[in-house]
Amino acid sequence: MFEVGFWELVLVFGVGLVVLGPERLPKVAAQLGNWAGQARRMARNLSSQIQAEIQPVESSLHSVNESLRKDYSAMRPEPGQPVQSAEQKSAAAEVMTESKPAANPGIDTQA
Repeated sequence: MFEVGFWELVLVFGVGLVVLGPERLPKVAAQLGNWAGQARRMARNLSSQIQAEIQPVESSLHSVNESLRKDYSAMRPEPGQPVQSAEQKSAAAEVMTESKPAANPGIDTQA
């Protein structure tokens, strides 16, 4: 942002002393300090509230990311194995589902 050095502070203090006088300058400086402290507390509270709202979303995104990584790793062929086309994979999946026994043998699901 901007930097305030020693000589800038001396200049501001001198102007404040001339404008406000020696009686009111300490009270005004204390009031400005209180306002600055309140502003910092409000900013810190806002930051922690935003972080508390973002954390659950961030953790769910992380879990989805990990899930997708695992699924992708399972889909990738091992080194040295031929790559299957989408038609070959769907045909293999159909063979796998046809070879499984029915969950309830009394109900025909192939109708």
